Amino acid sequence: MTVAKQDNRAVTRHLDLGADGLTVMVKDCIDIKGEITTCGSAALAGNAPANDHADVVAALLDAGCHIVGKTNMHELAFGMTGANVTFGTPVNPRWPDRIPGGSSSGSAVAVAAGQCDFALGTDTGGSVRQPAICCGIYGIKPSFGRVSRAGCTPAYSSLDCVGVFARSAPMLSRGMAAIDPSFTTKTLPTAPRLARIKSKVDPALGDELIYALMEGLPNAAYLTLPSLDAAFDAGMTIIAHETAVAFGYLLDQDAPLGADIKQRLTAACEVSQQAIAQAEDIRARFTTEVDAALDQYDALITPALPVAPPTWDQAKDPAAILPLTRLLRPFNLSGHPALVMPIAQPRTGLPAGIQLVGRKGADEHLCAIAEWMAATLPAFQQEEDQ
Repeated sequence: MTVAKQDNRAVTRHLDLGADGLTVMVKDCIDIKGEITTCGSAALAGNAPANDHADVVAALLDAGCHIVGKTNMHELAFGMTGANVTFGTPVNPRWPDRIPGGSSSGSAVAVAAGQCDFALGTDTGGSVRQPAICCGIYGIKPSFGRVSRAGCTPAYSSLDCVGVFARSAPMLSRGMAAIDPSFTTKTLPTAPRLARIKSKVDPALGDELIYALMEGLPNAAYLTLPSLDAAFDAGMTIIAHETAVAFGYLLDQDAPLGADIKQRLTAACEVSQQAIAQAEDIRARFTTEVDAALDQYDALITPALPVAPPTWDQAKDPAAILPLTRLLRPFNLSGHPALVMPIAQPRTGLPAGIQLVGRKGADEHLCAIAEWMAATLPAFQQEEDQ
């Protein structure tokens, strides 16, 4: 497909690398040789260009993909709105009055706008899945450690995964196969065993999801993950601590940071060792709960978001932003693969969708379930390129 020259601030640099295969854009916290990895921040814009491609970029090129740009992002990947004071804020193509989500805002917008076949983002606490639903597309966070993070910033994370955005479930699988040489696309021989996870959501959104699922999954089981809320809080603690370790030096240097990032990074530096230890205890407990549920079922279903993405006016209140990853972030903590599927024609007219969570290492099976659901359930069927 031809890259659209749209002024939606999704792309920070247009590129022309690789063969003439699927067109791809890459989030600007992933190294591309000869390009500066800015992480959406003026504080890093003066760094030297990368000496080598990140492993996932090398994999894309080996797969015959055509890399056509680097994408904008929430500064230092430490925010959920997608706002960026340095490079401009990407515009949500279908809902321009609402946030595009973050931190992988540019990748989500570029895919939703048809500027590439798929795009790469990173997901430390929902940063692929949340903007995917905000923009009405698919997104996956692989099993932790399944896809190499070599060449990504920050270099260390116990939560972060390189993930894929696409406009259809089959393209999501093709994107995964391009960045993970061990990924083999699968087709389900029989219907999967699925269970819904009990969760609190806005009633209007909850009704939307119930209608979508009951059309094709009237007999799905209903389970509880007792530590789900605690896992969200623990994930917040871990990401704050690890971001402070990675970028706290910028505060010491009085580097040019956005006001929101400066405030959050300052608070992150105050996370105590006791809080970290408690979060790790919750990680172990919650992981056991998820593994036990997946011993019985092929995948677990949650709403993708508990509320509709806020408008930019609503997003001025932090209380409107914090809940957006309440059902996403826990699975960064546990390390299970998770993907989101948008409702094709939401009854409310607002972004909505579901999350599927699978067994660790079974990313192919999870993608196959998404393809089965997209082909079987009317609510998820879209007229898009494959």
